[in-house]
Amino acid sequence: MRCVLFYHSLISDWNHGNAHFLRGIASELLARGHQVSIFEPADGWSLQNLKEGHGEDPIKSFFSTFPELESRFYDPAHPHLKENLNGADLVIVHEWNDPDLVQRIGEHRLGADYRLLFHDTHHRSVTHPEDMAVYDLSAYDGVLAFGEAVRRIYLDKGWSRRVWTWHEAADVRRFYPMTPDRADGDLVWIGNWGDDERTEEYEEFLLGPVRALGLKTSVYGVRYPQEGIHRLAESGIDYRGWLPNAEVPRVFSRFKITLHIPRRPYVEALPGIPTIRPFEALACGIPMISAPWPDVEGLFRLGKDYLQAADGAEMTRHLKRLLASSNLRRSLAHSGRETILTRHTCGHRVDQLMNICAELGMEAEPENRALYSNAAN
Repeated sequence: MRCVLFYHSLISDWNHGNAHFLRGIASELLARGHQVSIFEPADGWSLQNLKEGHGEDPIKSFFSTFPELESRFYDPAHPHLKENLNGADLVIVHEWNDPDLVQRIGEHRLGADYRLLFHDTHHRSVTHPEDMAVYDLSAYDGVLAFGEAVRRIYLDKGWSRRVWTWHEAADVRRFYPMTPDRADGDLVWIGNWGDDERTEEYEEFLLGPVRALGLKTSVYGVRYPQEGIHRLAESGIDYRGWLPNAEVPRVFSRFKITLHIPRRPYVEALPGIPTIRPFEALACGIPMISAPWPDVEGLFRLGKDYLQAADGAEMTRHLKRLLASSNLRRSLAHSGRETILTRHTCGHRVDQLMNICAELGMEAEPENRALYSNAAN
């Protein structure tokens, strides 16, 4: 099967968490013997910000870390769809593409025999529905929504007739427990600022508990305003800026605990969507404590895979208890990784994608059967 994927970026994960999942899915498809072509705009904001802030070295590092992956740049004004979609069996278009491109690919689909899916991995369907309503999905065969709440929105608003819940997942080829090369502290939080979508939560669930316990803490992420960086420093937290996602497992290994502090839309309007960080953290075997987050889809086992704090005081108690008990930390780490390996790897999501292809009347056979056989063994 030839898969053609139009995404914002494969190469850059600067403020672009979907690159994590895309890399894992593409690697899994290739390992199974499928052909994968990924296209990203030449002027994408994530890649441009990465270059401006860090130069060309992260790009070189990407290709050495993911040697099997490549991305083809296209001019959004001239995407050359006839050439780039030639021979495609399955085409997936991410929601962070320009509505004009989404429509043009749909129009191309009308004269072709591939299957066409739209992939939504953001909260705009509820926070900015007017932005999503402009996408013309009339020629699309369906939508992949990264949570049941998003799936229902598409159906309720009539944006698509066929929608599947397709959660993100961990790329366990690269996210697994590592032997630490050094110890950097007690607590690590990896996440971007969030456009004031979790500013209050930072104070209650991160800054306050760190001050109360005097924890050695590091924070990684981008788009932190000076005020935010100042607040971290006042709490004794080391702000370390952008972290290439491929380096996350190594960083996790150097700390005892991490946190999940979801953006407010995923708590209040889109319950059941954890985004990709918890999948990756649990895959790496680091104990995790979450701020309030309703796991209404039952993705994880509360109290066994992770702990949850209702407020800052309970977060402080959880942190103190975990730091005092290596047995409890090991138990959480083992259970969390067990759940990932059982239910939430990119392999599981590709299995689901193959089932969706079957529903759409596709055989979805690997291009290279020998490669798929070797990968399976």
